[in-house]
Amino acid sequence: MAFRHPSTLSPLALVVLALLDEAPMYPYRMQQLIRERGNDQLVNIRNRASLYQTITRLDRDGLIEVQGVAKTEHRPERTTYQLTELGRTTLHSWLREMLGTRAAEFPEFPVALSFVYLLEPEVALEELTRRRAALEAAQLRLAGMLAEHSGAVPRLFLLESEYLNAIAEAELAWLRGIAADLGTGRLGWNTAAIRAQYADTGESGS
Repeated sequence: MAFRHPSTLSPLALVVLALLDEAPMYPYRMQQLIRERGNDQLVNIRNRASLYQTITRLDRDGLIEVQGVAKTEHRPERTTYQLTELGRTTLHSWLREMLGTRAAEFPEFPVALSFVYLLEPEVALEELTRRRAALEAAQLRLAGMLAEHSGAVPRLFLLESEYLNAIAEAELAWLRGIAADLGTGRLGWNTAAIRAQYADTGESGS
């Protein structure tokens, strides 16, 4: 019979379980490690509440448990969590599922592309150029980090950065090609004509 995990699978939940597999720790220490290791490029912890909500859910479902509560003068209580055996089993199950399954994800960029005809081509080119510049900067940081740590850090611990760098390079190549086609007119459209066509037929866009 297939193992069924009680909590909903999420990247942040996986990170919490993986950190607690290393050692018991309190939420603020988890947040520190996520940032120090660059995992904040993989999971969103800008809103601290999301981390605490995830911890509460994992605790409720028996995947983690309170190891102890420390109280020091002039500081709030600090709750330390540890992984349970169910949590460790779930962690391994989630890792296998996330590695082996191509999950249905719904990023916002392809959605915007499907309705890009609502903008004039020159406006679309301006925004795609802005995206390309931001992505180029991010890819340079990734490539620099990989070069800096190559040889000093085992490749095993750089795989996620290698993947993100490869994805960024592929998107940059695509963006440059689209920008070139928009710039030369090989790709273009008439927004008013498209709107009129859909108004006549009663159809929506792509």
